[in-house]
Amino acid sequence: MKAALVAPNGTLLHEARRPTGRDRGPDAVVESILAFAEDLRAHGVTHFGESASAAGVIVPGIVDAENGIALYAANLGWSDVPMRTLLSERLGGIPIALGHDVRTGGLAEGRIGAGQGADRFLFVPLGTGIAGAIGINGTIEPGAHASAGEIGHIVVRPGGVDCGCGQRGCLERYASASAVSLAWAAATGDPDADAADCAKAVEAKDPKALAVWQDAVDALADGLVTALTLLDPRTIIVGGGLAEAGETLFGPLREAVEKRVTFQKLPTIVPAALGDTAGCLGAGLLAWDLLATYNDKTPQNTPQNTPHTPHTTHAMHTDVMAPTEVSD
Repeated sequence: MKAALVAPNGTLLHEARRPTGRDRGPDAVVESILAFAEDLRAHGVTHFGESASAAGVIVPGIVDAENGIALYAANLGWSDVPMRTLLSERLGGIPIALGHDVRTGGLAEGRIGAGQGADRFLFVPLGTGIAGAIGINGTIEPGAHASAGEIGHIVVRPGGVDCGCGQRGCLERYASASAVSLAWAAATGDPDADAADCAKAVEAKDPKALAVWQDAVDALADGLVTALTLLDPRTIIVGGGLAEAGETLFGPLREAVEKRVTFQKLPTIVPAALGDTAGCLGAGLLAWDLLATYNDKTPQNTPQNTPHTPHTTHAMHTDVMAPTEVSD
């Protein structure tokens, strides 16, 4: 888990990390989150003279953001957790925003990261799997059923490798950091070889690495071209562990996408700017947005009657790092 105190301008005033405790079961994970939030609040009082005025928490899996419920997360083992209610009770009734990890990371990249100035963007982190966040005018489109942006489950190789979603040939089975790690381990015969090792071997012009890497790039380009055909983004932001390869990834990826487009307008393809702070920053933005709606609904919200602007909000990012991820 990552947590932070976030200023109104998006500055991270304090950061901390803790394990989720998932080996002790889902109830322990929930209690870890609540205790972490409580400690973060106490830190704000001690070091900034006041507690945070709102909190944002983002989690993987299926999220009912409107009702504040973490519906399901396989890695964390929970279902139907009333996260907003539990956190609000623990934090003295302050406003609580709940969000999905990838969509919230996309919110941060769009507002204060690589997507600034782009009215339409697609954020695609390449990690254990592949997901996406569709940015439109400073907000993220959740979809009718809160599942918009699942680009990792576009079928790019029909009849290909089985995917946990029930399909075969999904993008994330070919172009995620996990997929590259598995392919490179198979190519080298080294079960400990991973995507970062493959990227280094690509830079050294290793023929096996070049083949593994190109397969992943081609699959990713196929998925991105499908997405840009449907969404017409001005910018595609690629993040996650695989993006840490820099131009080793982005050079061939831009070339592969350009070869595939026909009538479509070619978007700018850029690396994410916020790294692993995107989640916490996005959670902070969710909290500030929620606080703004509370203030807007206050009848006496006038210059004379409005309290001074609060200094901080809580921001929490709960996730699990799988062994095959290059980085979180």
